[in-house]
Amino acid sequence: MDSVKPMAARADSLLFSSIFPRRNALTGLRLFHSLRSASSRAIDARRSSSKLVSRRMASASSDTRDAPPPIHTITLPGGDSVQIVAAPGLSNSDLRNAIDSALFRQWLKNMQSEMGVLSRGQMCLRQVHIQGLDMFGTGVGFLKFKADVVEKETGRKIPGIVFARGPSVAVLILLESGGETYVVLTEQVRVPVGKFILELPAGMLDDERGDVVGTAVREVEEETGICLNIEDMVNLTAFLDPTTGCKVFPSPGGCDEELSLFLYRGHVEEQIINSLQGKEMGLRDHGELIKQCW
Repeated sequence: MDSVKPMAARADSLLFSSIFPRRNALTGLRLFHSLRSASSRAIDARRSSSKLVSRRMASASSDTRDAPPPIHTITLPGGDSVQIVAAPGLSNSDLRNAIDSALFRQWLKNMQSEMGVLSRGQMCLRQVHIQGLDMFGTGVGFLKFKADVVEKETGRKIPGIVFARGPSVAVLILLESGGETYVVLTEQVRVPVGKFILELPAGMLDDERGDVVGTAVREVEEETGICLNIEDMVNLTAFLDPTTGCKVFPSPGGCDEELSLFLYRGHVEEQIINSLQGKEMGLRDHGELIKQCW
């Protein structure tokens, strides 16, 4: 080890002899060691600062993870208080949008209606967990939440997972031509089932006005190009028992969707039938890829 030190010192001397005049070699060597020492101190300071920043970032991240979820409390007409809790990752703004949405308010209204889950006093709503929402423009299009509904007498929990999408409308169009009756169907891509599906022209109600007939006419025109007269449409769901609300519920075990079904009958020339077959329609900017079929 003793033989290494002179070699290192010698290397320093040779290096600075080429940079500084010989008479200043010793001064240059001292300057080199001073600069190297200052540089080392600066590097150590930066490392210490970097570690401090890293610790602060890690601490902030930990604080975010440990932060309580946004909570809002509502009071039902009967006086019961219900906590609405946002899932991790949802902001206060998301929670407010969910609570103020037509979907959530309609669900609460249904729960307290004459035939509602809470109407007979046998069930209570303790808490609602907002799990996710999808915005359609400035409004909530889809809402996913879990309701803690309990049977008062037994304390038994009732399954309460809800996918809320609101009311929709479909139209059965029968066109007669050349002694044949044709049913207008649309072929659409349905990712949830992983298939192309043949279905009746249908759509969601976009607002709270409940203009079912107007929505039906608009959806048919968008999806098929056929303009219907409102006066010629028959509301088939109006013939249902009034206790149903004159609506069809396709999947009440998990979804709040209520469907109104209309019938339209008309006579058309055969060339109209031919022109409609395979016609591509739908709103492309809304992601609709629709083809007409018979």
